Amino acid sequence: MNDIEKNILQNGEYNADNIQVLEGLEAVRKRPAMYIGDVGERGLHHLVYEVVDNSIDEALAGYCNNIEVTIHEDNSISVLDNGRGIPTDFHEKEQKSALEVVLTVLHAGGKFNKDSYKVSGGLHGVGVSCVNALSKKLRADVYRNGKHFVQEYEYGHPLYPIKEVGDSDRRGTEIWFLPDDSIFITSLYKYDTLATRLKELAYLNKNITLKLNDLRPDDNNELKPTQIFYSENGLKDFLLYLDGGREKIMESPICMEGERQGVPVEVAMQYNNSYTENIHSYVNNINTIEGGTHLTGFRKALTRTLKKYADESKMLDKLEKNKIDITGDDFREGLTAIISVKVAEPQFEGQTKTKLGNDDVGGIVESMVNEMLTNYLLENPKDAKEIVNKVILAATARHAARKARELVQRKNVFSGGGLPGKLSDCSSKKSELCELFLVEGDSAGGTAKQGRDSHFQAILPLRGKILNVEKAMQHRIFESEEIKNIYTALGVTIGTEEDSKALNLEKLRYGKVVIMTDADVDGSHIDTLILTFFFRYMKELIENGHVYIATPPLYLIKKGKEERYLWTEEERQATIEEWSKGSDNMSGIHIQRYKGLGEMNEEQLWTTTMDPAFRTLRQVTIDNATEADRVFSMLMGDEVPPRREFIEQNAKYANIDA
Repeated sequence: MNDIEKNILQNGEYNADNIQVLEGLEAVRKRPAMYIGDVGERGLHHLVYEVVDNSIDEALAGYCNNIEVTIHEDNSISVLDNGRGIPTDFHEKEQKSALEVVLTVLHAGGKFNKDSYKVSGGLHGVGVSCVNALSKKLRADVYRNGKHFVQEYEYGHPLYPIKEVGDSDRRGTEIWFLPDDSIFITSLYKYDTLATRLKELAYLNKNITLKLNDLRPDDNNELKPTQIFYSENGLKDFLLYLDGGREKIMESPICMEGERQGVPVEVAMQYNNSYTENIHSYVNNINTIEGGTHLTGFRKALTRTLKKYADESKMLDKLEKNKIDITGDDFREGLTAIISVKVAEPQFEGQTKTKLGNDDVGGIVESMVNEMLTNYLLENPKDAKEIVNKVILAATARHAARKARELVQRKNVFSGGGLPGKLSDCSSKKSELCELFLVEGDSAGGTAKQGRDSHFQAILPLRGKILNVEKAMQHRIFESEEIKNIYTALGVTIGTEEDSKALNLEKLRYGKVVIMTDADVDGSHIDTLILTFFFRYMKELIENGHVYIATPPLYLIKKGKEERYLWTEEERQATIEEWSKGSDNMSGIHIQRYKGLGEMNEEQLWTTTMDPAFRTLRQVTIDNATEADRVFSMLMGDEVPPRREFIEQNAKYANIDA
C-alpha cells in the first residue's frame, strides 16, 4: 500500500456530505466570457485548465500523483487522474448524485469544505460545471470504492442518472468533453499552449507527474510523442528553466521553503547580468500577474535584508560619497524570482484572480524571506558580495537613466510641438480611434504615409533595428533616438509613486499601436526587438490591448486580368493548383514575392495591410507572462545555445535571427 492509499484510508473521508452548494448554474451559456474570460483561443484552453485544476487539488490534498491530458482527433479533451474519484453517492439537499451536483451546479464542490481541501485553484469553484455547460458533450468516468461509474451530458444536461457499469481496481476520475463550437470562435487546441501550462504546474507542484498526449496526426500522418512533465526540485528547476537564456552571477539559486501560520511558502531566486526585474508570483498555482500582498512582502524583505547587509559591510559608502541614493528598484535589477504560496482562503481582487489581497500573507512571506535570506547572505559571502555589487551598479545606472528619462518626459507633451520630426500624425484627436504605425525604414514609411487615411492613421518610420533592450542598461534605452521617438509619439509618461518603471497611459494618443515590418527574416527580427521593448518597458500597452502586428501579403499572383494577394505558402500552392487545373503548366501565371513593404505602391499597401475593411491585424496578448519572459530572454539575451536550440526546433515555423 503506497502513501496516497494510506492517506485515503486514514484521512480521506470524501463523500456527498462534503459537497456544499452555493448557487445554481445559470447563464453560463449566455455569458460564457464572464466565467472563462473570453470565447476565443484563451477561453477554449481555459476549459482544460479548469478540469486539470480539480486534479491538482486532489494532488495538493495528498491523494493524487498522476494526471494525464489527451487531445483527441476531433479536438475533444480528456483528463484522467488517480485521485479519490468525485463522490458518486446521493446528495440529500440536491436530490441527485454528488457527481451530478459537481457537474451541473455552479459553485458546488469539495473545495468549499475545509475538511476536503485545504487549498484549491480554479475559478471560484465554477470550473467543471462551467466546462460542462460549454460543451456539446461531456462524459465522466469515476473509479471509486472498487466500482466504475459513468454519466454523460449534452450541453450541460445529463442524459441519464449516474450508473454503475462494473467493478474496477482503478481509482480516480476521467473527464472527457467536446467544446461547443457554436460558442467558441475557434475549436482547435494548441499543443504547445497546453504543454506550457502543464510544465508550469509540474514545477509548481513537485513530485507530481503530468502527461500530455496528442492523438491528431500531423501532415506526415505521425503522432507527437507523449510529453511527461515532472519536477523533483520544484521552483529551483523552474528558475533554472526560466533563466536559461541569461548569464548568472551566482553559483546556484537561493531556494527557500517553509510554512508559517498554515501557509506554505516557496521562493527561488537568483541574480543575472540583465537589467530587468523578472518576478513571478503564484497563489495556489494561479499566476498572480498583478502581484498582491505576497509579492509586496517579498519585495520588502529583499530590500530590507540586502540594505542591512550592504550597510553593515560598508559597501555602500562610495554611493553615499557621490550622493547617489539607493531604492528598492536597484535591489531587484537583474533578479529572477518565483514566489509560490498556498492559501486556504485566498482573497483575490477581480474574477480573474490576478492580485492577492490577504494582508496576513504579506507579513508571513516578509518574515520568512527576511529570516532565510539573512542566513543565506551570512553563509555565502561570495554570492552576497556579487549581489551587492550588482545593486551598486544598478543604482549608478539609474542615476544616469533618470536624467535621460527626464529629457524624454520634457519632450513628451500632448500638443504637436514636442512630437518627433519623422512622425506623420493624424488629424483626429480622439485617441481611441487613432492608430500609430511603426514602420520599418524611411522608404516604407513614405509609402505608408501616401497610402494611409490621414484622418486616423499616423506613421512613425524607424531607422533599421532598434536597440536590443534585453542587453542594454536603462540610461542607454532612454538615450536611443528611436525609442525616445516612440515614447514621445505615444504621449505616455514613465513612473508612478508606487513603481518608478511603470507606464502612465493617461495621455496615450493612439488606441492602436501597429508594428508594420517586411515579411522577411530582418522584418521578423525587428518585430521581436520592438516586442521585447514593449514587453520590458511598455507592458501596460500590451496588457490593455493596444499593440498589434500588421500582416502584409507574401505574394501577388496574376493570371490574365485576375490577381490575388496571398499571405501563406499554402495559399500560393493552392492558387497555382487551381489556376493550372492540377497540371504542371504554369503558362500565364506570374508570381511576385514581396520581400519588403517598399515593393508595394501606396494603393497596394493600403488595400492589403492598412484598410480596416480588409486588413488582418494580429493583436499581441500575454497568455503566460512567465513563459513570455523566458522566451524574450532566450531570444534576445547573451546565451547562444538555448537560442540555437529554439531555432533548430522551430525553423519551419518561425523566422528568428540567431
